[in-house]
Order: sequence, then C-alpha cells, then structure tokens
Amino acid sequence: MPEDLMRYDQLAQAALKGVVREALRKVEKTGLPGEHHFFIQFNTRYPGVSIGERLAQKYPREMTVVLQHQFFNLQVTEERFQVELSFDNISEKLVIPFASVKGFLDPAVQFGLQFEVAPTPDVTVSETKDEEKPEIKGQSDLNPKLEDARNEDEAADEKPNVVSLDAFRKK
Repeated sequence: MPEDLMRYDQLAQAALKGVVREALRKVEKTGLPGEHHFFIQFNTRYPGVSIGERLAQKYPREMTVVLQHQFFNLQVTEERFQVELSFDNISEKLVIPFASVKGFLDPAVQFGLQFEVAPTPDVTVSETKDEEKPEIKGQSDLNPKLEDARNEDEAADEKPNVVSLDAFRKK
C-alpha cells in the first residue's frame, strides 16, 4: 500500500476539531440553545492546558468538563478555548487547547466525536489565574458512552488514527 504523504488522518482530525470549535463559538455568542450541553474530555498534561493545581492533582492525566448550566466567560480562539467553572463551589479558570481534546459529546442530540491526542511527556500543568467560572466532571463521572469510547481507544493504542463515531450511535 502506498504511503499516505497527505496525512489524511491528521486532516480529518483537524476538520472534526473544527466542529467542536464552531459549536463552542456559537455558544460563546448566543449561549446553549434548547437542551444542548457538552461533555468535553481532554488531556490535562497537554502543553498549553492550564488548570488549577488542585484540579491537576485530582485529574493528573485527563478530565471531562460539562458545559451546561453554570459556566462563565467562555472565550474561543482558533487554537484553544477558556472557560470558568465551579468545582466544589470554588471558581476555576480552565484553558484547553483543541489539540488536547480527546472527546466531545452532546447527549441532547446523541452527537459525539472521539480524537487521538499526541502523547505528551510528563508536563506540570500550570496554575490558572483568577478569572472565569464553569462546571466539571472527573474521570469517574464520564458519560458512559464517552467512557466506553475512551476504554476502546486505550485498548487500540497501536491501531491507525481513526475517528470512531460508533460509541455514540444508538443501537
């Protein structure tokens, strides 16, 4: 088989992360419509991720944030988004590069995406500055479909980079 010099796997990943970016941009401008809400899973050690030290200790590898009722100051750029959430009644600002996102799920419409994230060396997560407020769930609180997708992804570490929507489809 010829070598894929175009790297279509990376092009597809970038295009699908654009869906996440545009969904967040809509929410940034007009808020969440109807029953829509997002579960966003990300690698907490990825370069550019900024979460408080307390959260970094609690979620040393990955965490899932929920953007639903109580999130504040959502700001979306081409490379990252930042949002303020409340954890145990303590406001935390999170900065999350799109490259660190592992999963995106909108349970209101059964839409989800799963991404490959490049492995990163052990990086200390930087502490956040005092700014914004949101709501977050940890690894054990993941939506079951996102959890299943993550487990499948970990079991398939040696397979090619493929975005799978099967874990989010109704059966």
